[in-house]
Parts: sequence; structure tokens; C-alpha cells
Amino acid sequence: MDGLHGTRALGRYGEELAARYLRERGLEIIARNWTCPDGELDLIARDGDCLVVCEVKTRRGTGVGDPLEAVTWDKVRRLRRLTAAYLRERPEPVREVRIDVIGVLARRGQRPVLRHVEAVGS
Repeated sequence: MDGLHGTRALGRYGEELAARYLRERGLEIIARNWTCPDGELDLIARDGDCLVVCEVKTRRGTGVGDPLEAVTWDKVRRLRRLTAAYLRERPEPVREVRIDVIGVLARRGQRPVLRHVEAVGS
């Protein structure tokens, strides 16, 4: 962890931990860092028949707040718009969609702590 410098590397590290966490819980990762002109979705997974869009927020500490606090109502609305854009590109229909957030607290010299909130803004 000490070798991570910059927010991009920290973000990639958090996304990798989050993807591993989701896979360990039986979800299938189907896309990472999906982009469109309006923005990016960090992780897209399948949980049975449910499509799960997962926003990952990684922080080194809580000086600017808990990682989960970075996902405001405005961010949730943006995630909904991006999810709709993703669904428009999919050839097959999706029955259920869920937006999750994983907060990763990656303090130097300590084991990372992940917190997973399912169905934000529902």
C-alpha cells in the first residue's frame, strides 16, 4: 500500500479490492470503468438476475470524511443517469438494477477496510 502515490493509483487499488470483494460474494464482474460522454461507472456486476452498478470511493484517511460520505444525492442522481445510458447500450433486457457503493479506507500500514452499501437512493 505504501507504494501507492496519487489519487489514480489509489482509486485503481480500491476498485481492485472492491471487485475482488464482490467476486468473493458470488457476483460476476461484467465491466470495469465503463465510460460514455457523460462519465464513468466504476464496476458493473451481475448478482443473479440483478445488474449491479457499483461506485467505489477510496480514501487514505477520514480527514475529508468517510469514503461513503463522498457519494452525495447529486452523485446518486448522476449514477442513475449513467446507468440508464449503460442500459441503452445493452442488447438484452435487464429485469432488476441496483446501485451500490463500496467505501474503501486504505490507511498506510493497515489492512484496508471495505464498507458496502446496497441499493443507495432507492
